[in-house]
Amino acid sequence: MAIAAARGRFLVEESPEIVLVLDAEGNVLAASRRARDVLHGVIEGHPIPPELLHEDAERVPVVIPYAVEGRQERLVYLSSRSGELAAYEELRAGFTAAVSHELRTPLARILVLLETAELPGTDARTVIEQARAEVVQIGELIDDVLFLSELETGREVVSLGTTPACPVLHEVAGEARDRAARAGIEVVVECETGLELPLRQRMLRVIAENLVENALRYAGEGATFALRARRWGGELLLVAADNGTGVPDDELPRLFERFYRTDRARSSRGTGLGLAIVKHIVVSAGGSVEASRSPEGGLTVTCRFPAAA
Repeated sequence: MAIAAARGRFLVEESPEIVLVLDAEGNVLAASRRARDVLHGVIEGHPIPPELLHEDAERVPVVIPYAVEGRQERLVYLSSRSGELAAYEELRAGFTAAVSHELRTPLARILVLLETAELPGTDARTVIEQARAEVVQIGELIDDVLFLSELETGREVVSLGTTPACPVLHEVAGEARDRAARAGIEVVVECETGLELPLRQRMLRVIAENLVENALRYAGEGATFALRARRWGGELLLVAADNGTGVPDDELPRLFERFYRTDRARSSRGTGLGLAIVKHIVVSAGGSVEASRSPEGGLTVTCRFPAAA
């Protein structure tokens, strides 16, 4: 049953159409990426704006009621009177434009460095090191874009079986130890023994690496970052929390948007795709992810997965 539920959620999430799953009270249980991209006010766990379910000049709602284990739910498909596919292609074009913009920045810096290298008295070694860092930045961005594209086209199944969480989390933390020391950040792992998450090992590693990377870039010197995995009620939790500089409350909901950076993070060399990749993997595995302020004032990212029945 749990596998079937995860599969159904994945199909809704990956639909290129505007698809919503609502409970009896009208709260959003699941939404396609297309729905989240083009509709305002669609937040999982919150009521859907009632006007979205009314026929208007733009869309015609198709509502299919059904019951699951005694619970009444509704599958809602919002068909457009004109050009749904064109709008979706426009969204993809916007993503392509964003990628192009992100690539131009390091390329422009490389050009400036090359011009600087021609000036008398320039320290060639320093210029080469700076240019090398820009090339690495471009490589990371390309890798992230290709990986995200791989996920979106369905060529990579993220929730095929389960993976013991503790070995992967400890391994990722160990690999980041030297970088964490240079950044002045302590990385700790707290993992419930024997806990397994509904992800392929590669996907769990990608999530952990991106969560650690985000903390190393933005938590700030002197911070402690904890990666925790445990069972809580009927859910499995993977929580990344730090007591660092944190993120303003009004920016928390946008952290999972592609290429979004807070004002403080704009000077970073990050690709702006790390948390977007985390969310995509978690949702594809039937889970959910949210960002909140840590009790200590830093950032907490909580990934929730349904526990196996």
